[in-house]
Amino acid sequence: MLSYSQTGQLSEITRRIVEPLQQDKNISVHTEVLRPLKPYPFPWKFFSFLDAFPESAHMIAPELQPLALNGEEDFDLVMLPYQVWFLAPSLRVTALLKHPLAKKLLAGKPVVTVIACRNMWMMAQEKMKSLLDACGARLLDNVVLTDSAPTLTTLFTTPLWLLTGKRSWFSLPPAGVDAASIRASNRFGFALRDALHKNQDRGTAPLLAGLQAVEANPHLLVSEKAGTRSFYLWGVLLRAVGEPGQLRRRPFLLMSVIFLIALILSVVPLSLLLQAILRPFMQRRFAAIKHKFETPSGSGSERMSLYEQ
Repeated sequence: MLSYSQTGQLSEITRRIVEPLQQDKNISVHTEVLRPLKPYPFPWKFFSFLDAFPESAHMIAPELQPLALNGEEDFDLVMLPYQVWFLAPSLRVTALLKHPLAKKLLAGKPVVTVIACRNMWMMAQEKMKSLLDACGARLLDNVVLTDSAPTLTTLFTTPLWLLTGKRSWFSLPPAGVDAASIRASNRFGFALRDALHKNQDRGTAPLLAGLQAVEANPHLLVSEKAGTRSFYLWGVLLRAVGEPGQLRRRPFLLMSVIFLIALILSVVPLSLLLQAILRPFMQRRFAAIKHKFETPSGSGSERMSLYEQ
């Protein structure tokens, strides 16, 4: 398992998933913690947080501390948990997948990705697929756990959590994935354990189908695409202005924040409103988008009774 968590939330989720595997004497689990040479803070400082987005949007990988792996390992299954940073995979995970060892470790290997984020992850997973394809890996499953609070609420609570370390504000729902969902994520570990015993990891079928692994919201795709495009274009400008951490970036970072706030306050609600109006005429398109982004694991629940604790 390849591991990185900034807030600790993703670590708790992966711990729950991996626990059934670790408890099985016939399964050996190796955990590789990803550590960049320059650590990212938590809670973030305001400008440090903003300064991460140009490189995140362009997937410019930071240098990692030396890995314990040498590229000669032969794993049956690779679990790749990651956070979403600015609608892209977090920089530490990008750094790993662009590392010289990545192709040796992942070529031909089945991979299960695990995402814990606010609620926008679809474009990040598309980028993740490209990174995995470049390594020759086989994506068997994708698990997504998101903040279940309303979208506009999470636009307030999530940044505050990242900047202050405090999850609860006023009477709003706490930021992050709820505790019940985290506890229930161990069903994926039990299913993976059973699949490994049956050598199902050697096939092409998903191992976590029927376990409500992922629920895609097609109505957020327009907002995700607009945000991804904006992050990318502002990233071009900011990277031309200076390197990460340089003071001359700051005025442009502030301008980008003002622009992005205006974009969020206009595009997101307008997009949701238009889609609500047009919903009767767009059911097929929404269904196709939902199917695309829920593949391979899907949102079905037909196997839930086998692994409910």
